[in-house]
Amino acid sequence: MIKIKHGLMVFLMSTLVACGGGIKQKEEAKKDKHAAIINVQLASGYIRRGDLEIAENKLLKAIEYDDKYVPAYTTMAVLKTMIGKIDEAETYYLDALDIDPRNPELHNNYGTFLCDTGKLDEAFKQFDIALNNQFYKTPEAASANLGYCMLKSESPDFKLAEKYLRASLKVNPNLSSALLAMGELGVRSNKYLMARAYMQRYHAGTKPTAYSLWLQIQAEHALGDKTNFIKLSQTLLENFPESPEAVKVMELSYK
Repeated sequence: MIKIKHGLMVFLMSTLVACGGGIKQKEEAKKDKHAAIINVQLASGYIRRGDLEIAENKLLKAIEYDDKYVPAYTTMAVLKTMIGKIDEAETYYLDALDIDPRNPELHNNYGTFLCDTGKLDEAFKQFDIALNNQFYKTPEAASANLGYCMLKSESPDFKLAEKYLRASLKVNPNLSSALLAMGELGVRSNKYLMARAYMQRYHAGTKPTAYSLWLQIQAEHALGDKTNFIKLSQTLLENFPESPEAVKVMELSYK
């Protein structure tokens, strides 16, 4: 019989206990991560239904289960933005970036948030970070957002904005956000043929909104195409009669 010294036996037993504890901790962490994922999925469903208070509780629970799960923070940021709590939304974006600072998609999303809240210079920096990440799988999204955000400047650089938007469409010719932005750029820079072409492409693949119709209506009006002007105006007035764009159409049609 092989004899094991007492000291060696104690060492072996303690090693086994430590391994067992490590395995248990990993299993608990896995369960917590799964619970966090489920709660975020539930929260997303509640947001779509408009049950924002329940959604917020689910997201808080997700963070409680796993305070390193980035989607819980980004979804909470979206929710806070929806209810107008902009400062809180930004805090959640920053928390997510603290956890995963090299995530290009996260920088793109934060940049979009900053652009929408009027912090254009900060937004440009976030888009640049995303675009300079060689592992970013969808750089066309950040390129489109950067080009669109440039149009919000007081004195936009149309050429530079167009450069980013065209780069985006080169990768994804049907990217709706880039097509819409190109339509706006065309109208604002008096390139109405370009505006018409991009809005036609946009409407071919995306459900019209009051704003998208208004962009093409302006192009058709400037180009003197009465048939398309009347057709699009009727569509806008029938489907979005209470929109600000409907008022603009009525004013335009009487000139």
